[in-house]
Amino acid sequence: MNAVSRDAKKRPEAWRLPLQIWSEFRPVLSQEMLALLTGVFLAMSANTAFLREVHATGALHGAGGALAGACLFVLVVALNTLLALLLFSRWSVKPVLAVLLPVSAAAAYYMDHYGVYFDTGMVRNVLQTDLRESSELVSPGLALRVVVAGLLPAVLGWKVVLVRRSAGRAVLIRAGAIMLAVAVAAAAALLAFQSLSALMRNHHEIRHLITPGNYLVSLGRVLADDGAARNVPRKELGIGAHVAAARAGQRPRLLVLVVGETARAHNWGLNGYPRQTTPQLSRLDLVNFPDVASCGTSTEVSLPCMFSAYGREDYAKDKVHNSESLLHVLDRAGIAVAWLDNQGGCKGVCTGLPFQSYEHADDQDFCNAEGCLDGILLKGLSGRIASLQGDAVIVLHQLGNHGPAYSRRYPGAFGKFLPACESSALGDCSRGRVVNAYDNALLYTDDLLARTIRLLGEQPGRDTALFYLSDHGESLGEGGLYLHGMPYAIAPDEQKKVPMLMWFSSGYAGSLALDVSCMKRKAAVAGASHDNYFHTVLGLMQVSAPEYRPGLDLLDGCRAGRGG
Repeated sequence: MNAVSRDAKKRPEAWRLPLQIWSEFRPVLSQEMLALLTGVFLAMSANTAFLREVHATGALHGAGGALAGACLFVLVVALNTLLALLLFSRWSVKPVLAVLLPVSAAAAYYMDHYGVYFDTGMVRNVLQTDLRESSELVSPGLALRVVVAGLLPAVLGWKVVLVRRSAGRAVLIRAGAIMLAVAVAAAAALLAFQSLSALMRNHHEIRHLITPGNYLVSLGRVLADDGAARNVPRKELGIGAHVAAARAGQRPRLLVLVVGETARAHNWGLNGYPRQTTPQLSRLDLVNFPDVASCGTSTEVSLPCMFSAYGREDYAKDKVHNSESLLHVLDRAGIAVAWLDNQGGCKGVCTGLPFQSYEHADDQDFCNAEGCLDGILLKGLSGRIASLQGDAVIVLHQLGNHGPAYSRRYPGAFGKFLPACESSALGDCSRGRVVNAYDNALLYTDDLLARTIRLLGEQPGRDTALFYLSDHGESLGEGGLYLHGMPYAIAPDEQKKVPMLMWFSSGYAGSLALDVSCMKRKAAVAGASHDNYFHTVLGLMQVSAPEYRPGLDLLDGCRAGRGG
């Protein structure tokens, strides 16, 4: 055997070389150095949305802008390093990296692409998201971001050989590293105090973009709040509630409450939107409210709030969730109540009351493996109504325009506005395609409401009415924002302004001595909000209860004998 062949035999085959390099890659690092590298990496890879928003505020402009920007970056690095130092130990460091880095990469993706802020409300929404909703939020872009900025760095972390120290020396070095991180953070904050203090004072919501502290702090608050709430008994409402005495010959009343999902007022045809997204409703005799504000920008906040006795200004999650709802008041007054759901439940609003979910129903007309269309809510509704005794309220909770997969919210026959975005990764579509899909879903809601009204109008021996109100709106790319759930103080009107309408049969309006023309005039000029919902529904059912406030009842002033 010659020398050349011997040398060739010693060299690994070309395809084995990367594997050999990877197997021999075993960097030796202390936990403190690994914490610093983690802090730098997170500041660079997971905080682009934060840095971009800071720049957009103008805080980095002017002569001291460069210094403020550098100090802000050092501050984020120091804070992330401090977090890692507090979480790392000989046994936890690698499992922490395996979770922290991929989750931070996913959070950064949603902040970058949808304008998401990870405050307590958004974290609570994430925890409430079911498998179907989660699958719609997964995209190739998300997978790539998680692999490149999450899984690969986590794998590198597993390859690190940690420096071993005695217990006493390890404690001293860790304490010194923590104090150094705190000192660096404090020094960076002091050097740019004027710019940073003004930034946080005028744009305090921006802190919910600092990753991973945003979702970790919010998660801790959510778990603490929910744990404390479980130990508090629910406050009873409507003690002594009763229905006003019926007039002679008055027929039983049925009120259908349709709770919309993610419908925004801007795209509502009845509100003057250039596209006619409500063609069937426009031909009916309705009371439309063009200026209505939601209580929140997510279902988790808005749904319990609108059914509560507390308005937005008096809103507190613990207070609302630890209190009975409008439906319990109606039930206590002797009115039959039922909740029919094609969404993620009633968020505690209907606890202890009749509830039926169609979210995963087995129905070949309306359902597939991904869920059910809202038309399922009307299937069998006539039979349910026929079995009712006395006054009743039925709630229909829509899937509506729940994003980002708007194209899955309507059957093909309602694909009027084309081409429509058929992807749940909204960034893959032009804004026009996204709006087309969203508007098509509104057309389907228009059909659902019109069919419900026709069904109610055909009920013999019963006076009927319908009250539709969406829980919150949606951003469709305005200002680079998509979906919903932004902190209310900085959320755009697209997420806060919602459609609302009422329909009355002649018998129902007569039973209330209601002047519908007066209602139309009032709706056209007066603003409304979710705060009105609780009291207006009580007024519609003529329920007297301690919590009822006539001034918030939208019918007030339009009943015979009360002006208008």
